Amino acid sequence: MATPARKTSKTRRNRRRTAHKITAPAIHYDTQTGEYVMSHHVSPNGFYNGKQIIKEAN
Repeated sequence: MATPARKTSKTRRNRRRTAHKITAPAIHYDTQTGEYVMSHHVSPNGFYNGKQIIKEAN
């Protein structure tokens, strides 16, 4: 089994681990529907950026 030639420094180890962090999703309050929706996504009612993009099927 291969072994490392040099000890991995704390800085290098931590820099590698920063990619593993969890980030909160970008959510904003939609004033048209009064719901929280993900940014840059169409709401379930078909609204995007305050305008109705998709007609709601009844």
